[in-house]
Amino acid sequence: MTSTAEPHKRGLRGFFSRLASPQSEIEAQELREDADQAGATPIASCGGRRRFCVAGTLRTVTLRPRGGAPALEAELYDGSDVIDLVWLGRRRIAGIEPGRIVKAEGLVSMQDGRKVMFNPRYELRPGS
Repeated sequence: MTSTAEPHKRGLRGFFSRLASPQSEIEAQELREDADQAGATPIASCGGRRRFCVAGTLRTVTLRPRGGAPALEAELYDGSDVIDLVWLGRRRIAGIEPGRIVKAEGLVSMQDGRKVMFNPRYELRPGS
């Protein structure tokens, strides 16, 4: 399997490069590599009204009513961008919690300028 993400730099030069990079950049690069290994599309490349498979870490999970019904919303970050995963009619899903690594598949749409995936199929992934 070929990877589109840049491989980890090795040796002394790679060590100093990682040392000089802000921690957030290092974490974003690792998330992009993990998503690539899972066979997911980078969220930044996802366009509206098409099905995609994405993977990343859940940043936030909130319960928000939508149209009078409960909706569980989770913000997924993969190092390139974020997407909101929304499960309509759900108050809680076991394992869907901040910090959890998730792979999700569904139709991507735009809502209020943000990428959203409603009722996605999902897979809870082991931590790295």
